[in-house]
Amino acid sequence: MNTDFSPAQHRPILELPDELISQIAAGEVVERPASVVRELLDNALDAGATQVTVRLQAGGVRLIAVEDDGAGILREELPLAFKRHATSKISNLLDLESVATMGFRGEALAAINSIADCALFSRPAGQPSAYCLDGRTGELKPVARSTGTTVEVKELFFSTPARRKFLKTDATELAHCVEAVRRHALARPDVGFAIWHEGKLREQWRRSENRGYALAALEQRLADVLGTEFIERSVWVDYQTSASPDRADNSHRVRVWGRAGIPDAARARADHQFCYVNGRFVRDKVLSHAVRSAYEDVLHGQRQPVYALYVELDPRRVDVNVHPTKIEVRFRDSREVHQAVRHAVEDGLAVPRSSLPHNFSADFNARSVDASDVVQAALYSAQPAIHFEADSGHRVSELGMLWGEPSARTRPFETALDASTSSVPMDGPSSKLPTGDWPLGRALAQLQGIYILAENAQGLIIVDMHAAHERIVYERLKSQLAAVGTAPGNAMARLASQPLLIPATFAATASEVATAEVHAETLQTLGLEITVFSAKTLAVRAVPVTLARGDAAELARSLLAELSQHDASTVIQRAQNELLSTMACHAAVRANRQLTLEEMNALLRQMEATDRSDQCNHGRPTWRQLSITDLDKLFLRGR
Repeated sequence: MNTDFSPAQHRPILELPDELISQIAAGEVVERPASVVRELLDNALDAGATQVTVRLQAGGVRLIAVEDDGAGILREELPLAFKRHATSKISNLLDLESVATMGFRGEALAAINSIADCALFSRPAGQPSAYCLDGRTGELKPVARSTGTTVEVKELFFSTPARRKFLKTDATELAHCVEAVRRHALARPDVGFAIWHEGKLREQWRRSENRGYALAALEQRLADVLGTEFIERSVWVDYQTSASPDRADNSHRVRVWGRAGIPDAARARADHQFCYVNGRFVRDKVLSHAVRSAYEDVLHGQRQPVYALYVELDPRRVDVNVHPTKIEVRFRDSREVHQAVRHAVEDGLAVPRSSLPHNFSADFNARSVDASDVVQAALYSAQPAIHFEADSGHRVSELGMLWGEPSARTRPFETALDASTSSVPMDGPSSKLPTGDWPLGRALAQLQGIYILAENAQGLIIVDMHAAHERIVYERLKSQLAAVGTAPGNAMARLASQPLLIPATFAATASEVATAEVHAETLQTLGLEITVFSAKTLAVRAVPVTLARGDAAELARSLLAELSQHDASTVIQRAQNELLSTMACHAAVRANRQLTLEEMNALLRQMEATDRSDQCNHGRPTWRQLSITDLDKLFLRGR
């Protein structure tokens, strides 16, 4: 360790040589072979390629060759290809502020050429022959090639052997290269992709022939790349924000579309999450948080959702010039984009699978279904109402007090399921109705006071009655809260708070103090009163009624952390939903409560008409299907 604390010697400011500048730029752009593949694929797609072939050796360390059938490069322009900041994508600041191409900086080829042995072969349409540019010598010579461009990168990091030592095994580097191609393939079903390694075809995704049907082409590409199981276990989402009232065009609209996996398809790792902004794969905190918040009510524990989502907005409203790898973006209005993505996924997940009539359940995953039609299809067979009296009246009267709603103090909470205009006695002739009429079938019995057994056209349905009723009550509470907030004179429902006899103080950072001051009104909306006790101390003087016995300081810290990173309205909704979830859990029917067949059927019918009824508030499944085939396997029938 250097222990000499004497003043440093004067070092003059000098201009760096071009070779060193290129090495520094290469360090920002090229991390591993997959980085080269990504940059070359961007160029190929910008050139209008319809077929791209990637050839690799030693995981891309020995050779990376990307061939395309795009527009090609004119002979007189080839010498500029390996020069820094030379590009055909942008020419002025206005172009940079509205980038619509994958590449735009003009640094990638120069950076790659500084750390590898590169050659470029290209022939535009109409040119008699192709020409090859040697990246080392700059020599230009005619070669044989069809229209398009090939870039060969050999011996990556040969000039910087220290960086080469940090590369992983060939198999690992190959996997990263395949992933880079896969990300591009998911965004461009109109382009064919092939990956060859050591002369063997590793992956191939053919160009879609459904040129006039973009959605069908995307569905096919998603199935080819992510597997048919992803299609079967995901829902289609398509959402667009309304146009700005002060603009006649659509430049201020945000569209979100793609597929979002059902909660049951969640994985332990976040390795099946693909998000694109104007066709560019990105990793963005705003987008990932929006998707995660849409799954909050339906995902269990730390499971990670799977999805492939595409965000489209005016290029002038998103800055892609944030990171050298172009994998990060910055939105001009991040709140609008966050809300659009969240609403898109929430709306897609809202329609419960149990509410889908069996005659179109097979093709549901191939198209978007109107939620109102689904609910109407399920409601026609609704059963008589039931009233779970247990202790729910007491619990929900607390909930009415929670928002200080005067009428709620005198009006008992209705945990009963909606009554239908028709009354069908389940022990009469109607019990012979075809079970296919009801997606969740006809109740048969109750098991151990916990599960409801029902029969439908496919076989046996098993329902966790507490989890199912919990979801029903929760969704109703959210609707009631929304009605309170949208009522005349109520800008936002405000949680009732309880003052603390002794304020809870805690040491706070400068950021926490600033957040508490800026968002004081937001915190009061959540029933929390936080004041500045000193320059480095905050005091919690009031907390929400239902959390009066909790750790006030920890609650304050968590909310301040959320408010410092995310939009206030998002934090408010999340906190309110957590309180509603707790109340719904207490209000739902308990285990060992004996239900009649009529009550069981009413619960099933209400599940079919309730949003997100496939999962309880904590993300656990509420029902499971055992088909006749599954049952036959249990008893070895047909063997």
